[in-house]
Amino acid sequence: MVTRGFFSGRRPPTDADARIPPGQYLEQGFPVLSAGPTPRVRTEDWSFTLKHGPRPIKKWNWTEFNALPLTKMTRDIHCVTAWTKFDTAWQGVLVDDILADAGIEPPTAFTLALSFDGYTTNVPTKDITAGKAMVALLYEGKPITSDHGGPARLLVPHLYFWKSAKWLNGLQFTERDEPGFWELRGYHIYGDPWREQRYTGDP
Repeated sequence: MVTRGFFSGRRPPTDADARIPPGQYLEQGFPVLSAGPTPRVRTEDWSFTLKHGPRPIKKWNWTEFNALPLTKMTRDIHCVTAWTKFDTAWQGVLVDDILADAGIEPPTAFTLALSFDGYTTNVPTKDITAGKAMVALLYEGKPITSDHGGPARLLVPHLYFWKSAKWLNGLQFTERDEPGFWELRGYHIYGDPWREQRYTGDP
């Protein structure tokens, strides 16, 4: 029997529920999490290098990089610490457009993201091409702050957010799937939030 004013069982799922991966909660703010001290990188000191192994393919300074085609991307993001934030709005350069400007196709199946502070994270090349990822320069229409990885960060929104490396200064194509900073410390090699791939050993 259901009494007026009360509900029996669980409430039906909402559209918002369908956007939150297992084990996550909806966050209204934008928490700041980092592996170490926050570097303060000036745009006049910033550069981005595309590499195949140790060999540089092409390098851009801040002005040159900002002259590449800019794309807007609005996506939900999911942190491995269990928060999800809806509809984050970014603008930057698609990895596809970086490759086009360098005049190359992806040379390997794996990529290592490189940061100014020495941080690295591995991502399969297929997960950063075909419009799936960008080097973000703006968040909510404004330059990305240092706390959130500015002046430029990788954005790979369909994977846990540690894969979206802060303070990005390069992408290195690798012959094998080389674990990065957190992957060497027990985080999952891939990091799919919908499969709860938080740690090594998760399916």
